[in-house]
Amino acid sequence: MFEVENIDRKVEMFIFDIFIAICKIKFVVKDFDSGKDLLHSWKDWDTIVREFEIIVEASRYLLKDELLEKNYRKVVDFRNKITHNYFGIDSDIVLFIGKNDINDLLDIITSLICSINEPLKTELVDAFVEDNKYLDFIIKDLGNN
Repeated sequence: MFEVENIDRKVEMFIFDIFIAICKIKFVVKDFDSGKDLLHSWKDWDTIVREFEIIVEASRYLLKDELLEKNYRKVVDFRNKITHNYFGIDSDIVLFIGKNDINDLLDIITSLICSINEPLKTELVDAFVEDNKYLDFIIKDLGNN
């Protein structure tokens, strides 16, 4: 059986995890006008579901450290619906959230990134860029923050 280590991570890393996941979601949903089309594009659909899972897992740490307001618990609830009720998901709602509602969270995450001290922020951005050069659309967005 595999054992998973409990890795201590700085909360700032979770902020970047959320930022990257949001960027990936926005990158995917921009090509869709219909939730049904998104759902039938299984690679894109699976990408979005996975990135929402990442957002939720990272958001738990931000909620715990009170970096997100308690009303962002709704993000966790949304992910639970996607993950556990996957047969009854309204793909139009998922698409709408990916195109619209996620922007509020992006604004908060962007402001949190701006508040990270410069040496740590530079270290985190540099590490991401080094490991993910193929994600040029995210690297561009990171450069803007």
